[in-house]
Amino acid sequence: MIPPRTIPRRRFLQLAAGSVATGAVSAAVPSAPAHGATGEPEGTLTDLGPASVTSALGNAEFAGGVLYAATRGLSPNAVGSYDLAADAVTAHFDIPTGIGVWAMCATGTDVYIGTHGGASDLYRLDTLTGTVTKAAGYSDDYIWAMAASPDGKVYMGLSPTGRVVEYDPAAGTSRDLGVATPGEQYVRSVAADDTTVYAGVGAHAHLVAIDRATGAKREILPAELASRDFVASMTLSGTHLAAGISSSGEVLVLSTSDPADHRILKATAPGEKYVTSVVIHDGYVYFAGRPSGALYRCPLSGGEVESLGVAYPEAATHRLLVHDGRVYGIQDGAVFVYDPATGSLEYRSLVQRGFRAAPEQPMSVHSDGHHVYVGGKGGADIHDVAAGTRTRLGIPGEPKTALTLKDTTYLGVYTQGLLYAHRPGESSARLLARTGNQQDRPRDLAYDTLTGLIVMPTQPEPGHINGALSLYSPRTGAFDTYRPVVERQSVYSVATRLGTAYLGTNIQEGLGLPPVTTTARLAAFDLRKRKLVWELEPVPGAQYVAALGQTPLALYGLTNTGVLFEYDFLRRKVTRTAKVAGRGGELVVTGLVAYGTDGDRVYKVDLPRLTATTIADGLAGEWFGGEPKLSLDPSGRALYGLRGRNLVRIAISGRR
Repeated sequence: MIPPRTIPRRRFLQLAAGSVATGAVSAAVPSAPAHGATGEPEGTLTDLGPASVTSALGNAEFAGGVLYAATRGLSPNAVGSYDLAADAVTAHFDIPTGIGVWAMCATGTDVYIGTHGGASDLYRLDTLTGTVTKAAGYSDDYIWAMAASPDGKVYMGLSPTGRVVEYDPAAGTSRDLGVATPGEQYVRSVAADDTTVYAGVGAHAHLVAIDRATGAKREILPAELASRDFVASMTLSGTHLAAGISSSGEVLVLSTSDPADHRILKATAPGEKYVTSVVIHDGYVYFAGRPSGALYRCPLSGGEVESLGVAYPEAATHRLLVHDGRVYGIQDGAVFVYDPATGSLEYRSLVQRGFRAAPEQPMSVHSDGHHVYVGGKGGADIHDVAAGTRTRLGIPGEPKTALTLKDTTYLGVYTQGLLYAHRPGESSARLLARTGNQQDRPRDLAYDTLTGLIVMPTQPEPGHINGALSLYSPRTGAFDTYRPVVERQSVYSVATRLGTAYLGTNIQEGLGLPPVTTTARLAAFDLRKRKLVWELEPVPGAQYVAALGQTPLALYGLTNTGVLFEYDFLRRKVTRTAKVAGRGGELVVTGLVAYGTDGDRVYKVDLPRLTATTIADGLAGEWFGGEPKLSLDPSGRALYGLRGRNLVRIAISGRR
């Protein structure tokens, strides 16, 4: 192979850079530091405080007259006790490990808490003494669901192994009941009675009854639901099991003595896809839907589904509980209370009642030049850089990516592939469009000046194939989605140029679905003709292209393995590659240099030479999922990223 050759800077914009090459890139720090436009040495960090602060909840459980609610994604995570009589959060209990809590159950006066992140731990909160102790630990990444049996055993649904595990509090031991459904990674819901544990499975829906004594398993999901994605939520009464089915907005109600005796209920709000939680109370099945956020009920004995109202539009209800004749719904930072006797639906902010907020693991960062948007759970924190202030923009979802055009910032929001718009000073963001087409996670945003289109790629819902590409016109409001774009892959990153969208792909389609292709691709999509023009594999064996950026004559992409490739627009081929980092991450291009990060290190790439130098190190950025993010200030004088969970400004010299 021919090594990358040095090109005089003044000629770089006149011709495409040279020969094909691979290999490591020098990571030596320059002997004389470059200086940014502000006069600060390049790489100077300014700490702007916590990037995103929230009170995102994952689950809750009653013990006596107290609701114990647990957080997710915070540092540290905690269980807050909401005393109903006092109408206040009176105490917090730190959970020392994991990045969040999805699963809880109560047995007697003890509350059990299941964490996720790396490995999963089971904690016991003794509500009488207020002590928290670790009961057990498991190698799986997630404890997704948890339920207590009448005799006090604790049952857990895990992923990615798809196992069900029993924990015996009296003996302090765990018993593995095995994989619920071979080939499936997720047990997303569990329930238990005297004899049976029920496991709700995905990303291809199964409902499995497991004999508690023998471990024998049998499938009881009705055939008409076999094509669904998840049995995502579950509850038991003395006679019936009710389960929320995704992604079709349905509830299965069946007799536990005869599973063939069943009914399927349908959420009534237009476009309802998810039943996030379900509970049986006083002869009714109550369930919460999304995207509407509505609470529904239907008599167990039969009859019509009744919509009871919406406490907070589009919010996810993580758990439904019954206490003292009322139905409680757990949402992010809040609960709603439905009183069947009066028909009233009350929304209660737990934050206003004393639930503490804490820094979360952010999901995105974006600078509009005056403000920095940091996306997280349930919205984004907006930092006014000049004023040094931070405000919260509530959005019922997770902003994964953002883009600013003039005075409007557009945000791609998970779930459902939503596109929102926000102007500084507005108290809320406007929902512009839903991708539909079984799409879930927006991955990037780009704007094409020739066609006036915003381009948003998305990853499909768990268990589904083929990502999509959506095109939005800010002028007309038209929103069109194309699926598939690159067959049997998701589109992960995008850059636009003169009516063409250049797409970097991911071999992973919906989560829980094994990839059927082996190498990520670079593809070109004609935005005027609305069709794919070509595709190629830029780096052998790369699983995804994490980011794309461009100069006038070349497109640059960064793969999951930290390999940077150069695609020459004139020669229409990949001309050079070089390893610039240990892993993929954000890549921003300004002039003839690019900046990237692996989460710990921020580096600068000299694009004519294709060499990299470290400008900042030791950041240990705590991002939630995906790749480390980096945002370029439109002035070209600074980058924004994370150090730990704090937002930092990084001075750069920028263009050359």
